[in-house]
Amino acid sequence: MSIDPDEDARRRAEIALAEGDPTGWFEPLYAAAEAGEAVLPWFRGRPSAELSAWIAERPGAGKRALVVGCGMADDAELLASAGYDTSAFDVSPSAIKAVLNRFPDTAVSYRTADLLTPPAEFHYAFDLVVEIMTVQSMPKDVHDPAIASVSGFLATGGTLVVGAVAEESIDPDGWTGPPWPLGKAEVESFARDGVRVASLERVRDGAFWWAEFTR
Repeated sequence: MSIDPDEDARRRAEIALAEGDPTGWFEPLYAAAEAGEAVLPWFRGRPSAELSAWIAERPGAGKRALVVGCGMADDAELLASAGYDTSAFDVSPSAIKAVLNRFPDTAVSYRTADLLTPPAEFHYAFDLVVEIMTVQSMPKDVHDPAIASVSGFLATGGTLVVGAVAEESIDPDGWTGPPWPLGKAEVESFARDGVRVASLERVRDGAFWWAEFTR
């Protein structure tokens, strides 16, 4: 009998959380997927629809961009194709290995890094920061430090875009993450340390937050 990818992810997350490691379930899952023993429940083989529409009107012209929690890297490759000098990271070494196998001629700079303890050189360094469904992949008690890290990547004059499942669209009774969706107040909280909300809306029939911020 095949294993449901969402249930498999939840089981792996439960194990990592029991060990006090909120990001510790990603590497085993990506390693299992690379070995053909698991399926990534979020992998669609194409960039985010919202990001694709947004970036179509905003060519990069060499601006520095960062993709947070790049996964299988469709969003990062999209930014590079739009002219951005793109960097991307994921906490899973196996994810980065899979990305480099998938895109051997990539122009993107990929690396392994943890959002909760990010590289110091990322601070205030990017003209565009993209965070789509990464903070929500971690439990609620680490959302605030994760959000602080994301906001801290943005350079003065830069733009941050955030996409996340809307907590307001789910029934919280009996809900088991991952994901742990973001409520409106959490999305608004990316506006800190000089970062301001430029736009905030619910899309996909209200199921998804799409927000833009500037510094």
